[in-house]
Amino acid sequence: MKNGGIMNKRERIKTVFLYSVFICYILFLIKLLILSRVSLLEPFNSQRTLLRSINLIPFHSITEYISGSTANLKKFAFSNVVGNIVIFIPLGIYLPLLKKDKRGITNLLFIFIVSLFVEIIQGLLGIGVSDIDDIILNCFGGWIGILGYKFLLLLLQDEKKVCTVITILSAIIGLPVLLYLLFMVRLRL
Repeated sequence: MKNGGIMNKRERIKTVFLYSVFICYILFLIKLLILSRVSLLEPFNSQRTLLRSINLIPFHSITEYISGSTANLKKFAFSNVVGNIVIFIPLGIYLPLLKKDKRGITNLLFIFIVSLFVEIIQGLLGIGVSDIDDIILNCFGGWIGILGYKFLLLLLQDEKKVCTVITILSAIIGLPVLLYLLFMVRLRL
């Protein structure tokens, strides 16, 4: 009976920790994707919404980046493409851990909806560029995260072990990086 209570307590601690890291990650996404470009009150400035930029043509921005000739454009293009992929990988990893529905397609749909919501907010508030390519890249990053989770599950053959590995990696790498990015880095893109 005592061992069951200890394991139950460990599982609860692990769950609380994972949810805490996930909340920090969501706060980081909000800071990066919405608040890094403007102050808290600036999005409600009526002049800002006049400066909207929206791309609804799939792969248009990516094609422009690839065909761009200047070194600065190529550097920006690389960081934009890679950044849009990388920032959604954790979402793909955490969703199967934190949701009961572990199906990849359901989690990818959730990632699509989150990314679409971010782009709509950016478009409505005139923050950055609302771009269908960002949604495509975000979904690709989320899919990489989902595949990473599935790979760990295939490798370890036990969902609890996968959860433990991700918890350890979150404690060693994820949380320190997220806290640094949330509180120490001023993101003005």
